[in-house]
Amino acid sequence: MTKIAILGGAGFIGCNTAFHYLQKGCKVYCFDNLSRSGVENNLKWLESLDNKDFSFTLGSVTSFNEVESFIRKTNPDIIFNFAAQVAVTTSVADPRQDFECNLLGSFNVLEAIRLSGKKPVTLFTSTNKVYGGMETAKVILDKNRYCYADFPEGISEEWPLDFHSPYGCSKGGADQYFRDYSRIYDLPITVFRMSCIYGIHQFGNEDQGWVAHFARCALTDIPIQIYGDGMQVRDILFINDLVNAFDIATSNPQKSNRKIFNIGGGSKNTISLLELIDMLKSLVNHEISFAFNDWRPGDQKIYISDISKACKLLGWYPKINKKQGIELLFNWMKDNINLFEK
Repeated sequence: MTKIAILGGAGFIGCNTAFHYLQKGCKVYCFDNLSRSGVENNLKWLESLDNKDFSFTLGSVTSFNEVESFIRKTNPDIIFNFAAQVAVTTSVADPRQDFECNLLGSFNVLEAIRLSGKKPVTLFTSTNKVYGGMETAKVILDKNRYCYADFPEGISEEWPLDFHSPYGCSKGGADQYFRDYSRIYDLPITVFRMSCIYGIHQFGNEDQGWVAHFARCALTDIPIQIYGDGMQVRDILFINDLVNAFDIATSNPQKSNRKIFNIGGGSKNTISLLELIDMLKSLVNHEISFAFNDWRPGDQKIYISDISKACKLLGWYPKINKKQGIELLFNWMKDNINLFEK
């Protein structure tokens, strides 16, 4: 039986990944400090499956002893490190906490793996924020959305690293640590630089998880705050497609080891903030209240992932388009609105 260890296992991405591998008949070990609002509901959901192959450990990646003990005791075949502080705004307000969680925490995971003497297949989730503001990428306005003038398929992994914000620095530093440990210590590690991920079991807020946050606001008649002009564009990827990418990458280490992939919805699944509001308006069948505010530090007018490397090397591509995914999220949220804080 394949043993899966997921750090950050009660989070949005973690719980969906755990469910996927439990369905495949794997032994799944989750590790989480339950600090993010809403994740306790994800843990309750996983525990409600009453699957003897699921176990949970309360702990923090900031503690090397807790991480080392978890990895040593579980002795996993595959490790996913999703544990992170996930918001740029939070990192600006509390850079030390961001550093300790994202960079020190990632270092603790890598050291626990190295000192174990084993070589589990490992995947780290990084972020597109490692590319910074990308000021040299010319941006144009096309009707009511921003577009790249010269990159119709988006930004590739070849774009220079340029960490912006404490969050960009901490995740970028961890990104490079995972990359280098795979080379120096011959560990089978893959890095995913992810764009906007959304889907069921996501408790998004104004700082992170904007698609889910907008959907919740639409359902509960909470006015949406738009920072900027609303024409900023992102590529969005539904959680099921992301988990499928995890499975393909870790099942085919000969294709993914020591490689970095941009993972997102790609050029076919781009959406602006105002376009999302229009889609949600049709789902709730009434007007949605929103207001504009100043741009926030580190916000980009546009980011689109060029996912051609993952498509070519892994044979992976998104199967759930943005319309289908937003409807799936909206319907799940509508059925589980009692889980969300008022």
